[in-house]
Amino acid sequence: MKMNPSKQKVIEAATELFFQKGFHGTSVRDIADKARVNVSLISYYFKGKQGLLEFAVTDYYEKYLETVEATIEQNQHLNKLHQLKELIFFIIQYKQTKHQFSCFIHRELSLDSVFVREISVTYLAKENHLLTQAFYGVLDEQRTSINDRTYLFMQLKGMLVTPYMMPNEWKHQIIGEYSHQIFVRNYVKTIHDWLDCLVMKQKNYV
Repeated sequence: MKMNPSKQKVIEAATELFFQKGFHGTSVRDIADKARVNVSLISYYFKGKQGLLEFAVTDYYEKYLETVEATIEQNQHLNKLHQLKELIFFIIQYKQTKHQFSCFIHRELSLDSVFVREISVTYLAKENHLLTQAFYGVLDEQRTSINDRTYLFMQLKGMLVTPYMMPNEWKHQIIGEYSHQIFVRNYVKTIHDWLDCLVMKQKNYV
């Protein structure tokens, strides 16, 4: 279902401002001015700034997880390694398409707050489950210990979030839509190469 244009404008304005100024540094008036709407419209649609944040985060993660599950389902015909590679490509592409909000969310997730705990219980737990299944399917249980698998999974998770935890490191390299596409292609290739090395190391293990 297509979102109401005014509602969409508010979401886009809030996304940009939350990224630039943080949630607490952004007022409802700031969002209304940026979106060129009346403050009362934000109250009408979202019941205030907190409601707007919850709506935006829910929309972000529900679409994300729906497509993660669809990507896994569509690639069942591939071997486990290629299934994981396709999944990684989708994840980076999704986060890069919604770059500012991805950065904002990951920044907030680094803080201990009610927001973080709620997100962890609902969405991050499901994401972790899906990623764990996909990643562990590539590893040879006979040649990797439980600790090794855990640490390797932590490395993978780190690679999936680092660009969005450190946006200032990339801001001069990514300018315009084409630059985003190049970044996705090159960064995903780096993760794929890491996976290939990991699988090759398992095969050469004596």
